[in-house]
This record gives sequence, C-alpha cells and structure tokens, in this order.
Amino acid sequence: MSFTLATWNINSVRLREPIVQKLLSEEAPDVLCLQECKSPVEKIPMEGFAALGYTHMVARGQKGYNGVAILSRLPMKEVTSFDFAGLDHARHIAGQLENGVTIHNFYVPAGGDVPDRDVNEKFGQKLDYLTDMRDHFFADKPGKSILVGDLNIAPREDDVWSHKQLLKVVSHTPVEVEALAQVQDAAKWVDITRQDIPDGQLYSWWSYRAKDWSAADKGRRLDHIWATPDISNAGHASRVLRDARGWEKPSDHAPVFATFDL
Repeated sequence: MSFTLATWNINSVRLREPIVQKLLSEEAPDVLCLQECKSPVEKIPMEGFAALGYTHMVARGQKGYNGVAILSRLPMKEVTSFDFAGLDHARHIAGQLENGVTIHNFYVPAGGDVPDRDVNEKFGQKLDYLTDMRDHFFADKPGKSILVGDLNIAPREDDVWSHKQLLKVVSHTPVEVEALAQVQDAAKWVDITRQDIPDGQLYSWWSYRAKDWSAADKGRRLDHIWATPDISNAGHASRVLRDARGWEKPSDHAPVFATFDL
C-alpha cells in the first residue's frame, strides 16, 4: 500500500476552506493533517472536503485557538489524544489506517516572543510540552508510526534563513533545539524530510510581516514529518509546496508532503 501524506498549519480551517479544497483537488494527498484549525470539531467544514473524497476525519477542536484534524480518503479510526503540559489545549490527535500505521498530528505551542520561561509563561509551556512528549514516547515506544505537525522549532542551521541571527529568536534557540532532539531521540524518530532532502536551506513558514515573503525568503522549517525506524525506509518523495504560501488569503505555512510505501 502506498499513500501520500501532507501536513499543514492552516491558520483557521474555516477562513481558509477554499485553499484547503484547492490543495485536496490539485495535490490529492491521501491524508491531510491540519494544525491551528481554530474551530470546534462540529464546525469544521467537512461537507466540502467529503465531496472531494475526504470522508474520514479525526479531530480535536477549540473555539478560536489551536485545533488539529486529520482528513483522509482512506478509512481511519481515532486512536488517542494527548493533553501534554496540562494546558487543556487541542494540540494532538492520532488516527490509525487500516494497514496499522498510526499517524500522530501535533501542534506544539509557539512559545511567545521571549525565550525565557521566567518572564514568558508561554515559553515555559512550550518547553514543558516538549518534555511531556519526550517522556511519553520514551515510556511507551511507538512502532509503525508517523509523527507530523507544526512543531514550531527549526532545528538545523539550514532550516532557517540565518542561523546566527536567529539563535536568540524563539523557534531556533539552543534550548528548544535540544528539547526537540530529546523528543526525537526518545523513540528514535527519523526526520523523513531531511532523510530525503539532506542538504540545503529548506523552509515551510514565512512571516506575514514581510511585504514580499518570497523575495525576502526569510523562512524557517517549522513543519515536520517523522517516522519510527521500522517504517522510515518506506518514506520518500518529500517536498514543501512553497507555492501555497502565495495562494489567495494564504496561511503563513506551506504544506509538507511525503509518500510511504507500506
């Protein structure tokens, strides 16, 4: 069985329903994981997605904030949902395909603007969330699993436009990079995107603040696709759909794709 998966921080699924439909129509991934849906589950516009063949959904919703959903053309059942760091936020959902693959969809807290938990509660929440992720996957090692989402960290020097200038900017600070590395190491997760594209600058997010985001190209790779070692060799065809950042009323994130032959 071969299936293509995409992950996308959509920054309001209802506001951006037209570009979600555009992605589903033009790119047709078998599974689409969305973050920052900003909608209660019952108000996610499933009718239009179902008309395109995406009749299966597992989701956690929240009015105006957070929210994660997995849309699928393939049968999928809900497996679990984690509330790490005790935040009571809709930041995780997991579904399982009929071939036994479990897909974890995460929206890790952004962490605010100041990388100091003593003066910025949001940064502390982010670090606590990552610690709970680490501890969970260390205690309960997953198999035949894929982890995707907006992890809100660009870990490598070539995952940002300027490593030196962003070392003290939330999303690329050494403490966050180390925390994410510990999450990855806890289950020996393999970064499928970088397994496929090992070298060179690679981004999935560009700030709304830039007048011409593409010309400035001051991006960060905040969106990730990982897999457990038992299936990591099955992942290939990784890409970032950069053009989607320029669609009408875009998200500030672009979708990230990978295909798995399982």
